[in-house]
Amino acid sequence: MRFISVIVLVCLAILAWLAFDGNRSLSQPLALEKQITLDVPSGANLRSLSRKLAADGVLERSEYLYFYARYKKIAHRIKAGEYQLDPGLSGYGLLDLLVQGKAVQYRVTLVEGWNMRQVRDALLQSKKLNDDLSELDDAQLLVTLDLQQTYALPEGLFMPDTYQYTAGDTAVSILARAQLAMANYLEKSWQDRDKKSPLKSPYEALVLASIVEKETGVASERATISGVFSRRLIKGMRLQTDPTVIYGIGPDFDGDIRRKDLTTDTPYNTYTRHGLPPTPIALAGREAVDAALHPESGSSLYFVSKGDGSHQFSDNLQQHEAAVRKYQLNR
Repeated sequence: MRFISVIVLVCLAILAWLAFDGNRSLSQPLALEKQITLDVPSGANLRSLSRKLAADGVLERSEYLYFYARYKKIAHRIKAGEYQLDPGLSGYGLLDLLVQGKAVQYRVTLVEGWNMRQVRDALLQSKKLNDDLSELDDAQLLVTLDLQQTYALPEGLFMPDTYQYTAGDTAVSILARAQLAMANYLEKSWQDRDKKSPLKSPYEALVLASIVEKETGVASERATISGVFSRRLIKGMRLQTDPTVIYGIGPDFDGDIRRKDLTTDTPYNTYTRHGLPPTPIALAGREAVDAALHPESGSSLYFVSKGDGSHQFSDNLQQHEAAVRKYQLNR
């Protein structure tokens, strides 16, 4: 009986020592002379990760980190990503980084007015972002996003914004987030729209918003420009907006719009066709969506650029032609 008691006491003493030494080991700074990057691949487990860190001389004892995490029931909760380990970081701090998923954050910005080619280029050039996009054409991208039953093209479906991501995230995952953000904003905004608007659906609002985005050089004019286009739609007038013509020309556009471009019919030529073009022509920001759904009241039906980003608005063709002579032809 006394022998068993001695064994128990010895075991308790060993456990106490292990607990003490484990706490000491996990509390002290990792063996880091400078900041290093730790890549945790998807599916990695803490045991193999802690062994690698110990083999690299960063972690004193791999068993302490692993068994402490098992004791706390968090060993299975480590998240994939790229982590920056700074001098002074302890084993406990490392475990917190991995469990909380405090990985290095990267950013990619989708800019108002960009077309789909520019969106693709920005994503493909973003560092640490896995490319699952370049092999997908527009139709395949819609299938991947489960949007093929709703839209013919992905153009304009994404909210322009800055998106954070971690190493290993995919380009398509960014687009999925941006599309959801746009869909949610568009749905909410549609419910609050001006009921006098000629737009018949949220998608038409997105189409008009993309035109407003491309036409607007001064933010305060968005609703005014939207008002011009809305009145034209109500009156059955053609929109006659250059950005749609340029979009219809596509990558071959050389920077100069010519008379033949205005008379050459494409699905996007609003000089030759009535109504809105079939799809958006660019990314439209929140302000452009708001302007499309809340056009400014008034009587102007025309506008021309003054050359400084702003526009001269006119109520009739005679006034418009005078403004064109003043701001375009003479200049």
